[in-house]
Amino acid sequence: MINFISDAAVITKRQLQQLTRVPELLLFSTIQPIMFVLLFRYVFGGSIDTGQPGGYVQLLMPGIFVQTVAFTLAGTAVGLAADMQKGLIDRFRSLPISRSAVVIGRTLGDGALNIVVLAAMGITGFVVGWRPTSSVFEVILGFIFLLVFGFAMSWIGVLIGLSVREERVATNATFIVVFPLTFLSNAFAPTTGMPRPLQYVAEWNPVSTMVAGCRELFGLENQFGATAGSFPSENPLQMSVIYMILIMAIFIPLSIRKYNNAAKK
Repeated sequence: MINFISDAAVITKRQLQQLTRVPELLLFSTIQPIMFVLLFRYVFGGSIDTGQPGGYVQLLMPGIFVQTVAFTLAGTAVGLAADMQKGLIDRFRSLPISRSAVVIGRTLGDGALNIVVLAAMGITGFVVGWRPTSSVFEVILGFIFLLVFGFAMSWIGVLIGLSVREERVATNATFIVVFPLTFLSNAFAPTTGMPRPLQYVAEWNPVSTMVAGCRELFGLENQFGATAGSFPSENPLQMSVIYMILIMAIFIPLSIRKYNNAAKK
């Protein structure tokens, strides 16, 4: 167990050292979500009536936060696919380290990047008018909640990256997963404006419950349409925890098994 923790810490350190060797990675990982904040705030903000105190930016920021951590799976998938192409998986295989520690260290390193990105986004949101109305404890809890969700989503990226083995394919595959999840949700606009059949899909979407949970922690009221009164609408925090547990319970074993099989080839 001690060796496993030590091995995972070494791989995590490797991930963090890449940020210092390739600062462009940190720069562009931070710029992209900031651009989303500014574009949605000033391009779409005036055309969407949320009915919330503080206007569209109050509704927007939790959605942007969740979208950003959901995109963690893209970075994880592309990074692992690149490692596969470069033969790093074979190198790790030849070292006396735990195989599961390699993928766990990878996801922890990507999670550490999320801390920096969320901090930059939070500052940007504050500059453009975002003001949480809940307590400091609830705001901190909201950001912890986001980091755990990003960690869970990164395991989907691990499985994709180990399955496709090519960077360009990994990029396309992750967009197929992330875009429907984020845009068919309540992240950027209330679901009440969608056709009723889509409302059911959007409001049971893990991203929607996560966004609703964060809005609740940041002091906003949630708006649900077709599923108003259902368990996800009444208990978004609890439903988000259930989704995260399910994602990790499914994808962590599958990812570790895929990595072990890939290392044998």
